Amino acid sequence: QHYDHEMSQAFFEELEIPEPAYHLEAGSGSHALQTAKIMIAFEKVCDTEKPDLVMVVGDVNSTLACSVVAKKAGIKVAHVEAGLRSFDLAMPEEINRMVTDAISDYFFVTEESGVQNLLHEGKPMERIHYVGHVMIDNLLYQFDKMKNVDGKLFASYALKQKNSKYAFLTLHRPSNVDSQQIFGQIASALNEIADQRPIFFPVHPRTKKMIEQLNIKLSKNIVMLPPLSFTESLFLWKDAEVVLTDSGGLQEETTALGVPCVTIRENTERPITVQIGTNILAGTNKEDIIRAYSESIEKARHAVVPDKWDGKASERIWEILKQKS
Repeated sequence: QHYDHEMSQAFFEELEIPEPAYHLEAGSGSHALQTAKIMIAFEKVCDTEKPDLVMVVGDVNSTLACSVVAKKAGIKVAHVEAGLRSFDLAMPEEINRMVTDAISDYFFVTEESGVQNLLHEGKPMERIHYVGHVMIDNLLYQFDKMKNVDGKLFASYALKQKNSKYAFLTLHRPSNVDSQQIFGQIASALNEIADQRPIFFPVHPRTKKMIEQLNIKLSKNIVMLPPLSFTESLFLWKDAEVVLTDSGGLQEETTALGVPCVTIRENTERPITVQIGTNILAGTNKEDIIRAYSESIEKARHAVVPDKWDGKASERIWEILKQKS
């Protein structure tokens, strides 16, 4: 649901993901339109390939669409990142997670809360597998690869050289950027934070549109950047004093690398990042965001990397699936 053609192409190339055998060509659009397009296109793939198993990842519209198509065709479904819950049905992702888990056969879980949520929903323990996190597999791989790359090759190298202390920001959730009142509160907090240190802000195309539409005023000290590739983004945020975000993935990635994080949301489906990681859940109120930011800067947190976030989740999944086949 956050689809952008240019960003999509960049990620495939940079993360060394093989060219897909099938492009579903769903593009962007409303939730219903995008989900319907994916279902129609993916049904044809299932009819052609007749798979024994469909593996879906995360909580996006394609996760929901492909799991429903597969299940109706009598194909087993495995859900990677299963069991995460924000308990907020206003989030489109929460609906996707719940429906996908309701019909999945195998659950590959990233944190202990996921195991407990699935058990509470009546899933049998033998189908739940705590394997770690495939996204952290990729993060650690890319982070390791980055050590051998000259920093001067990154477009944001000069920006980092000029600013030794900075914050890194991402904002994209409709609940944050579609409301004049909420976005106004967030912007006001960010402008105050930007008085203390620059904020580097790669702007998602949709967020950029809402900034213009809602006439949101941002400080000159908030450096607006075009959307960044995964490694360009990592190159910037890994050395930030704090990451400010409403992203689910960044909450986990910052915890994995020990970078302080302030989550600009009212809830999180990734509680392990708050319980033992580097994440502080701030909410969307101006004063609360500033308070969380100050806490993340001033207080040293004895953060711990969650169990099995060691770069080997995909290997564990493969071993389990081999036993099931």
